[in-house]
Amino acid sequence: MVWNTEDTIAAAATAAGASIRGILRISGPGTASAVAAVFAADSKDLTWRETKVPGRFTGNVRGAGILAAIPAALCFWPGRRSFTGEMLAELHLPGNEAVLEAVLEELFQHGVRMARRGEFTLRAFLHGRIDLLQAEAVLGVIEATDHEELQQALGQLGGRITNRLQQLREDLIALLGDLEAGLDFVDEDIEFVSRREVAERLEQAVQLVAGLLRDSASQIVPGYRRRVVLAGLPNAGKSTLFNALAGRQQAIVSPIPGTTRDYLSARLELGSIPVELIDTAGWEEAVETIGSQAQQFREEQMRAADLVLWCSAADLAAETAQIDLQLQTRLIPVGTKQLRVRTRADLVTTQLHLSDSAVMTVSATTGAGMVELRTAAAAELTTGSHARSELLASSSVRCRNSLERAIGCLQRALDAVNQQLGDELLSVELRAALQELAEILGEVCTDDLLDHIFSRFCIGK
Repeated sequence: MVWNTEDTIAAAATAAGASIRGILRISGPGTASAVAAVFAADSKDLTWRETKVPGRFTGNVRGAGILAAIPAALCFWPGRRSFTGEMLAELHLPGNEAVLEAVLEELFQHGVRMARRGEFTLRAFLHGRIDLLQAEAVLGVIEATDHEELQQALGQLGGRITNRLQQLREDLIALLGDLEAGLDFVDEDIEFVSRREVAERLEQAVQLVAGLLRDSASQIVPGYRRRVVLAGLPNAGKSTLFNALAGRQQAIVSPIPGTTRDYLSARLELGSIPVELIDTAGWEEAVETIGSQAQQFREEQMRAADLVLWCSAADLAAETAQIDLQLQTRLIPVGTKQLRVRTRADLVTTQLHLSDSAVMTVSATTGAGMVELRTAAAAELTTGSHARSELLASSSVRCRNSLERAIGCLQRALDAVNQQLGDELLSVELRAALQELAEILGEVCTDDLLDHIFSRFCIGK
């Protein structure tokens, strides 16, 4: 697609549907004249076209297709300090779709065209207001499904990763300058930077890029729900706990062991974390087909779990408690996060046989310990290997190959230093690494790549 930044574009910047306020965004060289054709300012704000700084002005919108004057506020950026890096205006109107469409039609009669998907953000990128990582973060903000995803996207939009990569590029450019200056004075045996310092700076660069690469490899895709699996012996109170966490009576509860033969699932949130809660059959030696399938389902769910809540009834006999502990160790896959939960605590008044101080004690019937369990489970899901990475999923996919190639270049440059090879080889590898970093930031990109990224946006963003 050919992107023409000389056109003046407009679109609704707010979501479809009724609301108190609707916003039309206009951007491009003809913004002022197009707005002037539909917007009449109040007497005190008649000078909005002469302003040199951004401002807000009140008035109303009129036009041939508009039956009555509509109260409106105009936010106007006359120069390049707007989001898009060009003249930009927003008309704040009553949030009625018919009103917004009527005003848009008036704008289209005065040299304005409908914006394409993502075209406002694209112009911000093309005019240097944001880089490609930040442009992808705009979409991440729009698509965020929970607080954690929103904070991740806002961090990338705010330049958390961009600043580190920009600083790395500046350090590598400075290092390249020192090396190439030394090449100009090779006959005079002048050294602008020592080999030891070069090695140290390259090692720091490798560590930074390697950290980003590990981050991208552990990325959790937007909308992913962590899987929390309830497991344990039969009649361990799993189904009662499942219903209490889910907030509804979904699992059949019975004092008869083995009531749950399949697995049940429910969607809920622990804190701000979207979770798929799975209730599995209790462990037992399968002697028939249905029991065998139930055990197979349980094993599959535990292998896919982000967290296992191993449920142990508080009234277990000492011998059974020992078997329960052995099964927990044997059945939960190595490396899987787990919490041990002592259930049905309200039924026991004597000394409990479970001695592990890390056990969470709860009663799904009385609600005792449930808040603490939710808090502990949420903490487990947001730490360690399951924590959400700094890079958005879309950025991780796009950047991973460039990060791998950049590490390869930097590592070869480091090897050249350690082997006392010529500075010419170091310069070649540094230039190649800088090229890869430029691709990550979008300083080097193709039209096909831009089409792929911005076609996923909605119109008006």
